[in-house]
Amino acid sequence: MSNENKIKLTINGKNVEVEEGTTILQAAKQLDIEIPTLCYHPVLEPYAACRVCVVERKIGDKVELVTSCNTKVREGMVINTESEMAVSARRMNIEMLLAQAPAAEAVQKIAKDMGIERTRFAIMDPDEKCILCGLCVRACEQIVGAEAISFVERGKERRVAPPFDEQSEACIGCTACAFFCPTGAITFEDLHGRKVIHSEMMLGPETAIRVPIRQAVPMVPYIDEEACIHFKTGECKICAKVCPKEAVDHELAEEEIEVEVGTVILASGFKSFDASRIPAYGYGRFDNIITALEFEKLVNASGPTGGKIKLANGEEPKAVGIVHCVGSRDVNYNEYCSRVCCMYSLKFAHLLHEKTDATVYDFYIDMRCFGKGYEEFYHRLLEEGTKFIRGRVSEVTDMALTEDEENKLIIRVEDTLIGAVRRIPVDMVILATGLEPGIDQNEIAKIFNISCSQDTFFLERHPKLAPVSTFSDGIFLAGACQSPKDIPDTVAQAGGAAAEALALADKGKFDLEPITAEIDEELCAGCQLCVSLCPFTAITYDKEKGVSVINDALCKGCGTCVSACPCGASQQKHFRDAQIFAEIEGIFVE
Repeated sequence: MSNENKIKLTINGKNVEVEEGTTILQAAKQLDIEIPTLCYHPVLEPYAACRVCVVERKIGDKVELVTSCNTKVREGMVINTESEMAVSARRMNIEMLLAQAPAAEAVQKIAKDMGIERTRFAIMDPDEKCILCGLCVRACEQIVGAEAISFVERGKERRVAPPFDEQSEACIGCTACAFFCPTGAITFEDLHGRKVIHSEMMLGPETAIRVPIRQAVPMVPYIDEEACIHFKTGECKICAKVCPKEAVDHELAEEEIEVEVGTVILASGFKSFDASRIPAYGYGRFDNIITALEFEKLVNASGPTGGKIKLANGEEPKAVGIVHCVGSRDVNYNEYCSRVCCMYSLKFAHLLHEKTDATVYDFYIDMRCFGKGYEEFYHRLLEEGTKFIRGRVSEVTDMALTEDEENKLIIRVEDTLIGAVRRIPVDMVILATGLEPGIDQNEIAKIFNISCSQDTFFLERHPKLAPVSTFSDGIFLAGACQSPKDIPDTVAQAGGAAAEALALADKGKFDLEPITAEIDEELCAGCQLCVSLCPFTAITYDKEKGVSVINDALCKGCGTCVSACPCGASQQKHFRDAQIFAEIEGIFVE
């Protein structure tokens, strides 16, 4: 902006130039001069409800008190934030706010900074925190567009409440009122009284616009439409207003882009087994029964509890049970081993010992510590005092049979080492869920003409000689889409897949299969049976000639079309009927 639109003023003896339309409060911030305020928020129109931000303004010979949050600067204005008149008025306003909301910590802090120990005015409610600034009401109306709360009553009875003091249907539960409240007078609580809701925790900021996780690659935020206020009411758009790069577009729609490539690496990942599929384990029915991923979010320093391990009631657990192989090595669900469960369960046990004084029980079938340093880590857990119990857990219940089991979760398990059924009372149960294919593997397999194994993971060409290749040239596998594996194995396989893809691209050409099928156009009847049967989509139908045509670059010589052709038009190179008959006749020649 040009100097013609700049305004010069003086604040506490310091000269400053600011843009036209700037408020006194904003100009003071540019000089690092702090003016106390309670009702100001940069995304809402200043209202000056608290009147704590009063300053002395002098224009010419006129001196007066004004609120700095909503008073625009003028040329030649002289501001004094610490004059006797301004400080006296500010102290008076703070004392009135202390009488109105004596329990508000924000008011108490300003009062302490100003040397005010008590108010001279009568206190109506010693537990009151609301200063009636109206930020919550204006946020609900102007930003959210819900108008679910408003001021009610008059005089000393004035307060903020929903219409008729009843829960409003207009409220969308966005908690914007609690976010904007400067004194903590508005809070949001669980209907069931839970302090921690493990199933609703997320790893990262709990906002509608966020990055998926702290370690996301690329580190690009996205908008959660289900949580975003704009997609519920059509209002808000604060993120678009404050973004300096104008990168937020709420109207942007998803689009599909076609990209022509020479190689493809499939890395569709995995998903955790849904623990609610095993009703006996009580997941979803009892509090404090959580999955491995939920515990990972709970114990993470970036999580909602700051890394503190807490029960639903906010207390620290005294006993924790970790159940291995949930959904794995089970004929009723998945028969394969998920490979990662044993080691991350040991990690959880270590973190529990590190962060709490809880007794940790580890229920396992077989301890499979196969990697480098894994067995040593297992012995470390033994030394830390983890109680390992060998046996599959049969159920988790809250039905107490003894006084020690009251208000506890009871884990029933057959301890195979002592040959007895045991009941272990704990405060928290962590279910070590296994790994499953991440998305519809069969559908992807059809798209890329590759195969799936019996457990629906993608099938590699050879488990030892070609572990990252598939039966379709140029299609490679990486990570848990091929089989359950931990991070080191995934990184190694990803490197191998990338090397194979680069090698193929750098080569520029590749050798065709010598044994492929071919169609004799004179014999072909154009029935197109071979077109539908070909697993590699190597056969197309030529409408002009009325015959089927084979693409040698796609054909793998499987022989499906040869065996199915009713006319005998499809033949395998080097394995034609005449050649096979000649070989058979040669066997009987002396």
